[in-house]
Amino acid sequence: MKDSIISIDNVSKVFKKTTVLDRVSIDFEKNKIHGLVGRNGSGKTMLLKCICGFIPVTSGEIIVDGKKIGKDIDIPKNVGIIIETPGFLPNYSGYKNLKFLASINNSISKEKIKATMTRVGLDPESKKWVGKYSLGMRQRLGVAQAIMEDQAILLLDEPMNGIDKHGIQAMRDLLLQLRDEGKTIILASHSTEDIDTLCDTVCEMDQGKLEFLR
Repeated sequence: MKDSIISIDNVSKVFKKTTVLDRVSIDFEKNKIHGLVGRNGSGKTMLLKCICGFIPVTSGEIIVDGKKIGKDIDIPKNVGIIIETPGFLPNYSGYKNLKFLASINNSISKEKIKATMTRVGLDPESKKWVGKYSLGMRQRLGVAQAIMEDQAILLLDEPMNGIDKHGIQAMRDLLLQLRDEGKTIILASHSTEDIDTLCDTVCEMDQGKLEFLR
């Protein structure tokens, strides 16, 4: 595919005798939102984990931005991730959590962290502990973590989970803005409305197999 930033070629993942990914091949083009649909256990989350290098594939290859995962690099550096429920330090505020994570790479300023929190609808000045956050607030903080370092690729697994109706519209607007800023987004979602509203392409996972729908 023209301008593909992620290329997945004949990838399988087998745990003991269970095939979780079954000869998956797909190219994801730059600067688009790519939808990934399927039931729980279909392989969506596993595919995302393999793309970001968290879990090695059994066979096949994954190339992210020209580099083969597990050979050229272990974990791609230009990928922002929210997979499953984000894990944060419960006795820290949202801002302190992001500041701690940012300090690992020492890559962004306090002002950038605060601006990112505001962008996802959180108050960076709030002292509220993350342990007292609602699920929707934790999801917003997870999205903030994924985007705060201005990564070129975003892997978002059910990012709207727990967010109220008003917040979902704001999050959709944010994802469309990020695409327009040149980000490539893979969005795994159970919501047909999210997929129909946001996605330029759609693939379906079923029992580890991937089918390109549009």
